Amino acid sequence: MFKRFSITFWATVFVGAVCVSLVAVDIWRSLSARDAQLQEMERLTSNVARAMAQHADDTIKAADTALADIVERIEHDGLAAPQRARVYAQMMVHVANLPQLAGLFVYDENGAWVVNSRNMLAPTNNNADREYFVYHRTHAGSEAHVGEPVVSRSSGKWVIPVSRRLDKPDGSFGGVALATLDIDYFRRYYQSFDIGARGAVALISDSGVLLLRRPFDEKRVGMNLRGTEVFHAIHDLRAGEVSGSGFFASPNDGELRLNNFRRLEYYPLFVTAALSKQEMLEHWRHDSFTRSIGAVVLAALLGFFGKRLVGQINLRAQAETELRQARDALESANRTLERLAMQDGLTGLANRRQFDVTLGNEFSRAMRHQHVLAFVMIDVDYFKQYNDVYGHSTGDDCLRSLSKLIRALTPKRPGDVVARYGGEEIGILMPDTGMDGALAVAERIRQAIVAQNTPHSGSPFGMVTISAGVATLSPQRGVHLPGMLVEAADKALYAAKSAGRNRVLAAPPIVPSAPPPPPGA
Repeated sequence: MFKRFSITFWATVFVGAVCVSLVAVDIWRSLSARDAQLQEMERLTSNVARAMAQHADDTIKAADTALADIVERIEHDGLAAPQRARVYAQMMVHVANLPQLAGLFVYDENGAWVVNSRNMLAPTNNNADREYFVYHRTHAGSEAHVGEPVVSRSSGKWVIPVSRRLDKPDGSFGGVALATLDIDYFRRYYQSFDIGARGAVALISDSGVLLLRRPFDEKRVGMNLRGTEVFHAIHDLRAGEVSGSGFFASPNDGELRLNNFRRLEYYPLFVTAALSKQEMLEHWRHDSFTRSIGAVVLAALLGFFGKRLVGQINLRAQAETELRQARDALESANRTLERLAMQDGLTGLANRRQFDVTLGNEFSRAMRHQHVLAFVMIDVDYFKQYNDVYGHSTGDDCLRSLSKLIRALTPKRPGDVVARYGGEEIGILMPDTGMDGALAVAERIRQAIVAQNTPHSGSPFGMVTISAGVATLSPQRGVHLPGMLVEAADKALYAAKSAGRNRVLAAPPIVPSAPPPPPGA
């Protein structure tokens, strides 16, 4: 069976559930907001990386197109004085149209300067030691090569070299055509991105060389990043994948950032856009802290007032319990009073009031159902003398003992009642009982009292005895009255006493003394 809990218990459970739910919802909202913030930042870094990759591809592609044009002209026309002038003019047009170009250069197979957009042909200058020159000298092929960043010997600025090989008519190495990309051009573009105070963007070669990074540090240009997590992540991309993301600690400043990296479509480079995790969650932390404080305060207020409410409910429940107890006590007292009001204080039998009420009810019921109603009137013989000899206290004890015996020998049917009628007289009302049955009950009682042999020196019998009169009546409406039954039994009792006592006599059939007046008379 299930235990039935009180309203106080359920109220406490409800208040506790509301407070816990409030805090749980705030935690869930905060975690959801954090996930949403991280997703938004990942989309932002992805868009930045895509824009950077497209910009780098377009920038290098434009320079490469210019190089391809120069290489084709040189390999077709050669570099005699008239052709060299045309190449120079062509270079100037390209530099004027492409702001990313720091310069265009052509070197012979020994690294000597042949022609350039700056019109500087110092005979002592030689670029045979440059990484891109060594690469083309050892690698046949017409594809463009993006080299490591260097400080230009013509301008003294950091540049990113983009170069193509020049071949002689026999296919042997004939020199290098070079376009230098101004790093400041990339820096200005990277400055346009809002990546926060601790964010970073970078352009890195597939070989792990850092070409450019924001925030810019000249000392870090050209540094090797092969051992970094970002480098390994970009090289761990599966076939067909061009981008990825992850949280990596920077090798430059140790800052943990969300990195979104992307390969360039046409050149062996990749870009990375990174936002500081601490910085991008700073607003979320402030918002979550503020909301959490509010939720905790609200939960505390709910808990406080809920506790007060539960206390009031508990007090009300206690008051209701006390009220029910008082009501039950009052009802019990009323029942006791009612019982006492309908009970004889000495004998414990029904008193005269209860007898009259029961007689009226049973008389009406017998009249409706045409049943016989019997009444036995009992009187203790020579009871006055008993009191005189033994005292009233002993007389009371005797009367209580006789009452107990009479009640025990009376049928226990609904409607049967044993009542102290008055003094030492006891009446027995028995519904639906004929004369024979009533006489048998009365005689059984008389014999039982005789068998007790209670001493009574004031009686000629030497013991306590009783006399009884028995009357029966089948009531008829308009003919009989309840008092007729009592009166007939009383007369039979008087006859039994007159006949010598210690006996039971039956009353003759009850005949009304006069018919009731007709209706309307």
